[in-house]
Formats: sequence, structure tokens, C-alpha cells
Amino acid sequence: MDLGSYIRDIPDWPTEGVLFKDITPLLADPDGFKQVIAMLTEAYADKGITKVLGAEARGFILGGALAYTLGAGFVPARKPGKLPWNTASASYELEYGEATLEIHEDAFDADDRVLIVDDVLATGGTAAAKVDLVRSMGAEVAGCAFLIELGFLNGREKLPEDLPLVSLIHVD
Repeated sequence: MDLGSYIRDIPDWPTEGVLFKDITPLLADPDGFKQVIAMLTEAYADKGITKVLGAEARGFILGGALAYTLGAGFVPARKPGKLPWNTASASYELEYGEATLEIHEDAFDADDRVLIVDDVLATGGTAAAKVDLVRSMGAEVAGCAFLIELGFLNGREKLPEDLPLVSLIHVD
């Protein structure tokens, strides 16, 4: 199955000069979505994952399904002010601005092995912020999983070299 054929390019969104990778056609296809979750589950099935961290909004979709198949808990990373409890936060730069993510300060324990999941690895700012956030709470980052990696933006370079990373679709 060519997963890349399900990805729609939307030029100049959310700002001019950005080519947005729309994954909604893939999510709408039952076989395509099932294949994505199966591939990511296979990559991390034997890694002792206890929690999956997904950032809103598309990271929720992939992360929730992946947490279910791995038998792990799911931790949502949200925009500021969206979580109803005490939070820890991390700020980072996007290719088109700046942003902040928050998680509940009691989301992880020191014995948690966390898989960070998102739809796209672009400049690496979001992923690096999530790695820092998990580690600052004393948990171990067991790996990162992405549907799409935009290799030309060199996002991998912002992540620790020894961190296991899986991307299903590579755009160079």
C-alpha cells in the first residue's frame, strides 16, 4: 500500500510558503489507517511502552489508536489553557511561528517508557520539546514515531541521535 498516495498537499497553509501535508484522506480510509497503526505497533511492540504522548490534534488520532494497540496509556499534549489540572509546559519554534504545549504534571512516573507520536516531523521543534518535557518529568523516552518525515527540514538533527525514530513516509 502506497501510504504517500493518501496525503494531500495544501500550498500556503497555514501561512504563505508552507506546503501543508493533509493526512485526513489517509485517516478516512479504513485500510490505510489500519495499515499505519499496524506498522507503528510492529515497530514498538517489544519496547515496553507504558505511555504514548500525542500532541493535538493529529497526534491525538494516531497516538490514541497506537496506545490502544500497544496496551499503553495515552497522554495528551495540549495548547496552553486546555488542560484542567496543574501542568508542565514546553515552548518551541515551528517553521511558521512559535507554540507551547502543556501536559498534566502527574502524567508520567519515573518508571514510564514513553513513545512520542505525531503526524509530521518537520523542523523538529515540536518533537524536541516533547522529548524535553517527558525527560523533565523523570520518565524515559523510548522512541518517536511519525507518519511523515520532511527530510529536507532536517528535524532529526534536533533529536538525540540515540533515540529510536520511525517515520513511515519520507519526503526529501
